[in-house]
Amino acid sequence: MMGFGMRFRALVSVVGVLLSVMAVNAWAATQVKSVRLWRAPDNTRLVFDLTGPVQHSVFTLTAPDRLVIDINGATLAGPLNVATANTPITSLRSAQRTPTDLRVVIDLKKAVTPKSFVLAPNAQYGNRLVVDLFDQGADLTPSLPATTVAKVPAVPVTPAQPEIKLPAVPSGKREIIVVIDPGHGGEDPGASGSAGQREKNVVLAIAKELQRQINGMRGFRAELTRTGDYFIPLRGRTEIARKKGADLFVSIHADAAPSRAAFGASVFALSERGATSETARWLADSENRSDLIGGAGNVSLDDKDKMLAGVLLDLSMTASLTSSLNVGQKVLSNIGRVTPLHKQRVEQAGFMVLKSPDIPSILVETGFISNANEASKLSSSSHQQALARSISSGVRQFFQQNPPPGTYIAWLRDTGKIAQGTREHTVRPGETLAMIAVRYQVGVATLRSSNGLKTDELKIGQNLSIPATELVSKQ
Repeated sequence: MMGFGMRFRALVSVVGVLLSVMAVNAWAATQVKSVRLWRAPDNTRLVFDLTGPVQHSVFTLTAPDRLVIDINGATLAGPLNVATANTPITSLRSAQRTPTDLRVVIDLKKAVTPKSFVLAPNAQYGNRLVVDLFDQGADLTPSLPATTVAKVPAVPVTPAQPEIKLPAVPSGKREIIVVIDPGHGGEDPGASGSAGQREKNVVLAIAKELQRQINGMRGFRAELTRTGDYFIPLRGRTEIARKKGADLFVSIHADAAPSRAAFGASVFALSERGATSETARWLADSENRSDLIGGAGNVSLDDKDKMLAGVLLDLSMTASLTSSLNVGQKVLSNIGRVTPLHKQRVEQAGFMVLKSPDIPSILVETGFISNANEASKLSSSSHQQALARSISSGVRQFFQQNPPPGTYIAWLRDTGKIAQGTREHTVRPGETLAMIAVRYQVGVATLRSSNGLKTDELKIGQNLSIPATELVSKQ
């Protein structure tokens, strides 16, 4: 008969084994469920969806180029299937180094610079590990944490309209630069409609049409912060605008509300409270003082004492906010001609993308994608063109009255060659596009291009924007 000591030692051994198994199971409770990928112009983002928190490390190997991601405290739930076309990635493979340690190896076509971070769960999404692969020579804008969600099928967007070719601006006269920011993108789809519409797709289509229309106005040039389905951090968007020398920043969004009855477009500028907090943040960050006020005359703050820098920054922020409200009201008035408005005045809020102290900035909510009727309109090419036309008209009206020094538009104004203000015409019974063109002494093709018309067919009650003849090419 087994003695008490032997029975006790056997019991301890069994308990130890059970505890070890339980510890392993607890430690390995986190699983890598899936991986998603988005390609941007200069980087590739991988998002690993997790069932719990993990620790990780990332390092590169050469000959051949590889990226190794060690995920401690995790196992793989299934194959890492992801399309890698048009990326520096050749393939992904994985192996369990230990029962609790997962290694993912990314085979590369060329060397990259990796950056990684983890995201804690929120009310809607679980833990995530984000790995950004920057191309060699890319600007390593910090990869700020962002809400990531499940990838969904894209909604078809408006087919590209023909590019409008204009004569070059006279030598020595620069163009007015408008940077257009389509909100969201990549793993951040934004709001969604009941029929599967995604905000990121709708606003990209509107932004591209707006770019086309602005580029059709002589003396203007429009740039996009993103040209495809990829994510850009919020401060990265304003940094792109600053690097492009923007005279105006326009962020395009589609609203959502718990009530599906909510409707109407809105225009936002930065709030006074947001402006004050942002001024303090810039002054506290010495690295941001150099070339800060690039959009207001390239005034550098790095050689100024703190008090003078604060005064200059306050003046710049005040001027930008005043201009933002001005251009915002003109855009809002034009939008009100093509779609209902949610509010009749420019609203103010502390949106991050509006916090440029040196660039007038507005955020346009083009409608409520959570409203079935507005979601349907926002997905239609005709409504996208109308919205873009209303925004471009407001932008043109503002800069005709407030052209930046040294621009072609300022030269036209100073030499008396610019017609002040954009005129509007409401189509009446019996009128044709040719008749209206003769009345206002502009070309039919000019009217067609500035209003985004595919044909010369008009509707009674339709509003037409009549451009100043010096601003748009006579085609």
